Amino acid sequence: LASLIDLVRNFREMPTKTQTTIERFTTVWVPFVLLGSLAYGFVTKDFVTTLVLWVVSCPCALLLAAPVPHATALSAASASGLVARGGDVLESAASIELALLDKTGTLTTGHPKIGEFVCNNGQNKDEILAIVSSLEKRSNHPYARAIISLAEESEIKPKRVTGITDGDAGVSGKLSGKELIFGRADWLISQNIEISDEVQQVLDSSRKKGHGVSVLSLDGKSVAAFTFIHDDARDGVAEMVQSLQKEGIIVEILSGDEQSSVESFAKKIGIDPTICRGNVDPEGKAQWVKDRGKARRTLMAGDGFNDAGALAAANIGVAVGSGDQVNLEAADVLIPGNDPIAIVRLIQLAKRTKLIVNINIAISVIVTLLLVMTTLAGFNTSIAAGIAMHEASAFLVIING
Repeated sequence: LASLIDLVRNFREMPTKTQTTIERFTTVWVPFVLLGSLAYGFVTKDFVTTLVLWVVSCPCALLLAAPVPHATALSAASASGLVARGGDVLESAASIELALLDKTGTLTTGHPKIGEFVCNNGQNKDEILAIVSSLEKRSNHPYARAIISLAEESEIKPKRVTGITDGDAGVSGKLSGKELIFGRADWLISQNIEISDEVQQVLDSSRKKGHGVSVLSLDGKSVAAFTFIHDDARDGVAEMVQSLQKEGIIVEILSGDEQSSVESFAKKIGIDPTICRGNVDPEGKAQWVKDRGKARRTLMAGDGFNDAGALAAANIGVAVGSGDQVNLEAADVLIPGNDPIAIVRLIQLAKRTKLIVNINIAISVIVTLLLVMTTLAGFNTSIAAGIAMHEASAFLVIING
């Protein structure tokens, strides 16, 4: 947890690449107008025109061009089930080109069921289930909940396992001095665990079916395997994917689940499985999002705190249905419910807001330039008229926003 928080803060403390166009423009325009109008008055001895120029060229409408629509959009977003950190989030969301989505709990309801439960010859299933349920008792992972539910239904009490420690893709502990490891098969193999023939058959079968698998090892050799049948996609997930694709956004899945499981699920909801990645740990997710973000503006959506680093690394991080504090710190947008279509509403609202902001900028710049030119040409010499037209442009920008 500490390393994830450090990862979040590291990305959060990175400075923004550029200031907004309005900020850059006004820092040059205001001193230019103040000094230029004064110089004009000294040269022409017409200080009334200097005063008129000061009034009509003041960038009030321009400074209101973005904040008003942003404030309105943020209010509209919260009314539709979205909580965004600010107007800059909406500006970034309008230019998203790639959406990276976590799978379990984000695209699915997070309630997988246990399929097969296979043990090596000579192993007692009740003993194995008692060991595994003890290893997983402190975890909130969907697989862990499925195992604990099975143990409770079977009225099997957990064994006394000590020294439980989280690993890259599972947990480890000790039972009567014997080393236990339970987790994803590729992680166990990287720990030099010997995979038995019975477990290997389960792994081969699960890859074909797209099921998840967790393997238990005892003293360096696998003794059992659990397969998990993944739950159906949340209502609206397929529609969300189609809508994002219609907006010109590439959609990929980035998950810690097995690659075969990720690819199988991607096919069901209309995503190209060849561009989806599984078997990715939290640090790997953050690095992958960072690397992909070099070429495209990215959105990352996830529900577990393991996604926190990836949410912070993305241009827009979306925490879906989560109350984990590290996620709220990392995310730019919070979707408290379980409605995946909310991500599409975010993109559409952001694009509409960007259009309104651009129209407001055009209105304020055009009106200001017209007033300045007519004043210099001698058609507008009234301070009262200048104020009236200047304020009218400000009201027009506010109403449009």
